[in-house]
Formats: sequence, C-alpha cells, structure tokens
Amino acid sequence: MEITIIIGFYIIVLLYSIILHEISHAVMALWLGDITAKDLGRITLDPVPHIDLFGSIIMPILMFFSFGFTFGWAKPVPYNPNNLRNKKWGDVLVALAGPFMNFLLALVSASIAAFVPIASSLKQTIALDIIRSDWSHLVGDIAGNVSAIIFAILIMGIFWNVMLGVFNLIPVPPLDGSKLLYKFVNLDIKVKIFLEQWGIFVVFVLLMIPVFSSGFSFVLNMFWNVFFGVALL
Repeated sequence: MEITIIIGFYIIVLLYSIILHEISHAVMALWLGDITAKDLGRITLDPVPHIDLFGSIIMPILMFFSFGFTFGWAKPVPYNPNNLRNKKWGDVLVALAGPFMNFLLALVSASIAAFVPIASSLKQTIALDIIRSDWSHLVGDIAGNVSAIIFAILIMGIFWNVMLGVFNLIPVPPLDGSKLLYKFVNLDIKVKIFLEQWGIFVVFVLLMIPVFSSGFSFVLNMFWNVFFGVALL
C-alpha cells in the first residue's frame, strides 16, 4: 500500500473525527432547544460548512510537512445559550458533547479492532507506527494484509479521537473544557474576551511548558491505554 494512501486515510479520519465532534455540539444544542446550528447547516457530514481555513487546511498541512504529524480544528458551532432549556448547565452539556463523541468514537473503533484477526504483536507494532508517524514502516507492516489495513485505520480512529477528546477538555477558552472553568472561576470580562480570541495560542504555549505538557501527556496516555487495551482484547 502506498504511503500517500495511508496518509490520506490518516487525514480523512482526523477530518471526520473533528466533524463528528462539531455535529455533536449542534445536536446537543438542538436537543436542549436551540436551532441556531441546525439552521446554519451544521448538522451535516458534508465537510464544507465545518471547514476553518486556518485550522482545517493551512495549519494541518504546515504541521504535516514540518513534523510528519498534524492536528486541526473546525469552525466552532454557534448556538444561543438563551434558547437552551437548561439555563444552568446547558452550555456545559453542549460543550462536553464534543469530547464525549470523540471518546465514544474511540470506544467504537477499539471494540471493532478487538475482533480484527491479526496477532497481538502486529497490533502493537501498527499502533506504535501510527503514534510515531512512521509511515514507511507502517506500509511495510500492513502491506498485502487486509485485516492489518483495517486495524490500522481503526487505530487511527482511536488515536485521533483520544487526542481530540483530551485536548478539548483543557479548561482554557475557546476549548470545551472552558465551559466548566466558567462555572467555578469568575473571570474578568476582558480576560474572557482575550482568551476567546487568543486562547488556542495560549494553549499551545502552555503545552510547551514541561509541567503542563507532562500533565497533558499523562492524561492522554491514560485514555490511550484504556482504549488500546480494548483493541487488544
């Protein structure tokens, strides 16, 4: 199998993991009484309404060609909190629907992967190849083996959805975890506005600080080990 095909699957799995994350926000808002996202066409698997020029195209491409690894995000789903039936926790439920969807997708991927008929040692090798973005080695490991190819795609599903789920739970605006932060910490309005505009860059700076990156890696590995453990059953 060509490296370009594998990378194509890698990017497609990322894209639709992000899209389903955003759709879940829209669906939860709709369930709670707000039709803003629905009216704007955000409950769709069509990637076009969800694509953010920088977060979905420019940055992922730059990261991939710079580091061999990529990441991204879609346009935030708009909703009107005043329309939500649950005034106290509605915004939190809308926010947490995204990470919940990612963990659900990771669980589904892991559950299916558990039934793929390949050796446990090969499963572990494939997972390491994907974590390390070692595409040439991965191609060699799965070449001519349909079951191994399917398993690799499922591991990509676990990898991306665990990454997205944990990342979005970081309690810094505009990430989903910030809605919980707002419930327990009363931030100055100017600080909120700044973080909503520039918070994503604040997060990346924090992740370059050892204490924060170590904490993030610890939580990420904890979730990864749980879901990959299911895939090895």
